[in-house]
Amino acid sequence: MVKCTFMFTNVGNQVLEVTNVQASCGCTTAGDWSRKVEPGQTGTIPIQFNGANFSGQVAKSITVTCNDPTQPTVGLQITANIWKPIQVTPQYAVLNVTAEAQSNATTVRIVSNEQEPLTLSAPENSNPAFAVELKTNQPGKEFELTVRTVPPLPPGNRQGQITLKTSSTNMPVINVNAWANVQPMVAVMPSQISLPAAPLTNPMPYTLTLRNNSTNALALSEPMVTAPGVDVQLKEIETGRVFSATLTFPAGFELAPGKLAEFNIKSSHADLPVVKVPILSLPRPAPQATGPGQAVATQH
Repeated sequence: MVKCTFMFTNVGNQVLEVTNVQASCGCTTAGDWSRKVEPGQTGTIPIQFNGANFSGQVAKSITVTCNDPTQPTVGLQITANIWKPIQVTPQYAVLNVTAEAQSNATTVRIVSNEQEPLTLSAPENSNPAFAVELKTNQPGKEFELTVRTVPPLPPGNRQGQITLKTSSTNMPVINVNAWANVQPMVAVMPSQISLPAAPLTNPMPYTLTLRNNSTNALALSEPMVTAPGVDVQLKEIETGRVFSATLTFPAGFELAPGKLAEFNIKSSHADLPVVKVPILSLPRPAPQATGPGQAVATQH
């Protein structure tokens, strides 16, 4: 946290009212500034900057609003040069892969700003879904950490932490968070169909978007629901890549107790012949207890 105070003087002949002080982002905040300043008097605007997530040259702006008709807003600026003993860029190793092509890699650059030569230990990795390799670009000064995914990986998110011990007393340990997003070959949004409590009082349309994340174009066919009475319309939004399926559930639709239902559609992908989406329905509300002389209203 760094604090600074701007001082200003009312050079006019009326009371100066400062109505608002607004910073450009949440890392910069204003303290209790002088709201009203008499002619010839001086006021202050305290500013606090949180540089925890920054490095190098940084500039932030602050907008001051007042009742001066000739200058209703005034722009202030703070600049900083944030020094870190060891600079890690980026701080997160983020990799996006698909279930079909799961190999990907990214590079994290490690630079020492200290005078003493820096030495790093072999990286320790908490998740075998990632492979890590440390390379020295400039001895004692600059290093390169390569993080890659290790197939096979099921769809979903994978997280891990890579730790390197250093010779620096200012920063004895470097932690790099690794994150991999493994997209399914066909992504369905939303991933499940949620219906209100049964039975439905009116027909209810429900639209799904299906996106092809695989390399080749995809063909979808024969959409259906494993429950009677549901109409399904399939549209191809982007040839071979994006589709929409609109399911219309009829009035009175209700899943039988203990029964599960799915939306199924056939796919031309050899590794994913059928795309399945579960259908869920909220349970019926429990009947209210009645006492003597009371009646319970029911919906038909």
